[in-house]
Amino acid sequence: MVQLKTLAVAALEAAAVLAAPSPSPQDYNSQLAGRGNTPSKRPNHRVFPFHPGKLFPPSPPRQKTCYVKSKGKGRDDSENVMDAIKKCNNGGHVVFEKGTTYTVGKALDLTFLKNIDLDIQGTIQFTNDTDYWQAHSFKHTFQNATTFFQLGGSDVNVYGGGTLDGNGQAWYDLYAKDIYILRPILFGTIGLHGGSISDLNLRYSPQWYNLVANSSDVVFSNIDIRGGSQSKNPAKNTDGWDTYRSERIVIQDSVVDNGDDCVSFKPNSTNIVVQNLNCNGSHGISVGSLGQYQGEVDIVKDIYVYNITMTNASDGARIKVWPGLSSALSGDLQGGGGLGSVSNITYDTMTVGNVDYAIEITQCYGQKNLTLCNQFPSNLTIKDVTLKNFKGTTSKKYDPLVGYLVCSSPTVCGDIRLENIDVRSPSGTNTFSCGNIPGMDKQVNCTVAAGTGGSTSAPP
Repeated sequence: MVQLKTLAVAALEAAAVLAAPSPSPQDYNSQLAGRGNTPSKRPNHRVFPFHPGKLFPPSPPRQKTCYVKSKGKGRDDSENVMDAIKKCNNGGHVVFEKGTTYTVGKALDLTFLKNIDLDIQGTIQFTNDTDYWQAHSFKHTFQNATTFFQLGGSDVNVYGGGTLDGNGQAWYDLYAKDIYILRPILFGTIGLHGGSISDLNLRYSPQWYNLVANSSDVVFSNIDIRGGSQSKNPAKNTDGWDTYRSERIVIQDSVVDNGDDCVSFKPNSTNIVVQNLNCNGSHGISVGSLGQYQGEVDIVKDIYVYNITMTNASDGARIKVWPGLSSALSGDLQGGGGLGSVSNITYDTMTVGNVDYAIEITQCYGQKNLTLCNQFPSNLTIKDVTLKNFKGTTSKKYDPLVGYLVCSSPTVCGDIRLENIDVRSPSGTNTFSCGNIPGMDKQVNCTVAAGTGGSTSAPP
């Protein structure tokens, strides 16, 4: 199981190393400091109540302060942002002034950061030049992901109570015309090893709000994610967080109002804690999708999800795996046949309201033909999964069903435990659609899913 510590041990220890206070402003940039632009004190967010089990690296006080100047009137401030960060790298505190909007029209490579605090008190807004960003945003290796900037290095703290605005409306409207455009992710945590990101408002991302890739020992706290379309074209694929090739990540104490996964654990996400989230309008907290790319090995393990409120969503807890043959969910999302495993996953304490499925497990993601999916079972195994302490009411969409628990073969899916599941449909039932999961009918009320062999016995 995930190595979890109590508040009295790990949470307080983690808080101590992440919350070292920032010093008062130095003489550097004294003119700006004289206008009353006080640097924020680095916030003290405890990792509570669960913890990945290893102390996060210490973050010492900063020794100098730099202020980012804004040109105003929508002119590009990218050069000023980069200048201030370079001046205060290796031991400084960078302040984005309160009440000021900074316009960023250039892709910023910030993977060189070390021992620095970014104090975002104002607003950073990315331009809506969709041609520029498609050509110059940072390309990543999974699902055509791109980012406005990539923030990485070691010992980096981002906070301040300000806002990052992705100017997403132009992207929502463009995507409605062309699903193959490359839409940037608002916040790219790429190759960050040790740090915290907290007390920020994220608004109107063109695609996912956060990508955490190739990173470790990062804590996200008190993040407010919101923003939808103002036209008939919806904001698509606006995941709250996607983790990828990362370990020892904590996401906690946040609000997500979006149009896709609240949090998604993408390939090779390990030892991650997600706790105390309020998610609305999402597709749930999801393992996957996994097994999309042939020849790739996707591993997701040691995940603990605790104390989630999920409303007006398609799913509460979700595990989604591609089948063993090529399938197409949509024109810009297709795949199947990949390898790997899902193991040691716990969803503990979730309250659902108007959610289509409280729990969904599928190894036929992207494949509507269950008979065909079962002929080509997933190459990716699911085992050692616990879902417990769920309560609430589902939507009318699948009434009388409250969940969907269907694997492509009992040989690649098992040891799935459901405990204390008190979820009802609007008509008062608590029935799950089940298939190819050994022993599931002994844990919940099952009806056999069409095209499957049911769930009554283990394989020989």
